[in-house]
Amino acid sequence: MTPDALRKGLRAGGWTAAVVAAVALTVALLGGLGFRWDPLNLEQRRRVRAEARASEAAASARAEGEARRHEQAGTVAQLRRLEHFKQQETQATRATAVAVSEAKRADDANTLLESRRADRLRAHDRELCRLAPDLAGCAAASGLAGDGEPPLRPGDAAGGADPG
Repeated sequence: MTPDALRKGLRAGGWTAAVVAAVALTVALLGGLGFRWDPLNLEQRRRVRAEARASEAAASARAEGEARRHEQAGTVAQLRRLEHFKQQETQATRATAVAVSEAKRADDANTLLESRRADRLRAHDRELCRLAPDLAGCAAASGLAGDGEPPLRPGDAAGGADPG
């Protein structure tokens, strides 16, 4: 076939189909050879979104790890405080048991508060304050007691009657 015969044989629809087929064949061949045509830059946008998601996931994982470390540190600190409290409680119980035992065995256990008995009570108070200086009434404690009164109320002289 000659080019004139070919041109006369194809009408407008045929030419359109031939051009579309030629373009499709060219695109398929170039695509098979590794050439990519991305006029809207879609591939790069997809890559940027994927990198952003990966970065967010990594940041989230780091934040989770940091939160777990803080939780563990808080747990360890809480256990230390609890152990310290238990030790103070045990020491206070022992000191109180000794003071109660001495008070019951004392020859003045059934008499009004005298100076020797007051001295024993003060010694016991000092021991309790040494064990837990933040108790109300200790030198390290400050502020008002729970009912708004000062931490220590002045009392009667030793040997005076107990009003209540």
